[in-house]
Amino acid sequence: MAVKRIDHVGVMVSDMDQTIRFYTEIVGLEVKSRFTHTNGLLQLAFLGTPGAEGTEIELIQGYNAQLPTEGKIHHFAITVDDIEAEYERLKELHIEFVDGFDQITALPNGHRYFFFHGPDREWIEFFQR
Repeated sequence: MAVKRIDHVGVMVSDMDQTIRFYTEIVGLEVKSRFTHTNGLLQLAFLGTPGAEGTEIELIQGYNAQLPTEGKIHHFAITVDDIEAEYERLKELHIEFVDGFDQITALPNGHRYFFFHGPDREWIEFFQR
């Protein structure tokens, strides 16, 4: 097997422009590419860590609206340098936190995290090792 890395995680969105603004201005990612799929129906945008290569988030608009809002994927996590500062920043911006996960939680290994909602209520985790 020749697996190299996880390339991207796809997230269905209802409003591409609104979602890109959220992920760039609030989450801190940058748009790596944006285009219309070859089928002419789907709008795609790939976002990643500014100035770096790595796993990306693929935003998909125009997919089957009948799919369930929550599937097998529960959330995706973004590593941050200062979990307390990010938590306070999002509180000041009145970002909606996920009920029950709206405080910084420490794991036995010392890693800390919290969850908040994206524009389509997807779960986003800020995580500090």
